[in-house]
Amino acid sequence: MASAVTGNGLPTGCKIFTTMPDILFIPEFIFGGLTWCLVASTRVEPANPQGWVMFVSIFCFVITTLWFLIFLCGGNQSSVWLGLDVAYHFIAVLFYLSSSVALAYVTLFFKAALPSGLDEVFKIYQENVAAVVMSYVATLLYFLHAIFSALRWKSS
Repeated sequence: MASAVTGNGLPTGCKIFTTMPDILFIPEFIFGGLTWCLVASTRVEPANPQGWVMFVSIFCFVITTLWFLIFLCGGNQSSVWLGLDVAYHFIAVLFYLSSSVALAYVTLFFKAALPSGLDEVFKIYQENVAAVVMSYVATLLYFLHAIFSALRWKSS
């Protein structure tokens, strides 16, 4: 990937589509949105862990969208943005990791209670498995973004 950045180390405008880690915004949108949609489409039982998953996926989707728009419009020219970029992505990693583990636990619990012969319950279980996979992929993407943002912060 090219390293076309401004003087403070952060890209603006269309340069965010050519620099690492900013190119990761796109897959973060995709996998975070898929996690959100898959959890929202299933029966939310038990409510507490899956409510946390919904909060994390919506929160990260909205904040990543705002972050992306700030970078796209060039509002990131202050020197504080390098540190904020690293901090946000590490917080997103912690949130997504905790919600991924909770969602995986609920899915395993749901599988153990899965009665045989109920297609509707099996469909919900399959959607939960897909949501777990998407959640862990989103966690990995945010982790990579955080690592590359930290490297960019350190080198500036």
